[in-house]
Amino acid sequence: MLYLKFKFLEMNSLLIDLIVCGLAYVIVVYFIATMTKNSLNKGKGGDDGDGGIEKKTPPKIDLPPGVIWPSDVPKKSNRPEPIEV
Repeated sequence: MLYLKFKFLEMNSLLIDLIVCGLAYVIVVYFIATMTKNSLNKGKGGDDGDGGIEKKTPPKIDLPPGVIWPSDVPKKSNRPEPIEV
C-alpha cells in the first residue's frame, strides 16, 4: 500500500495536469448544464415575451414627395388609337 502512494507521487507532471484539467472540465460542464436547464424550460412556449397583439401587415412607409412605389404607378387611359394604313 505504501508503494502505491509513492508511485502516485512519481507520476509525470503532464499526466497530473491532464487529470486536473479533465476534472475541471467536467465540473464546468456540470454547472453550465444545471444553470441553463431552467432557461430552456422557460422558452418552450415559443412566445418572445413582448406581449400585445401581433400585427402581420407590413408597415406603410412614408415616401418623399414625387417618389411613388412601382405598384402605385397611374395607369394611362388616354392611349391614341393605332392608325390603320
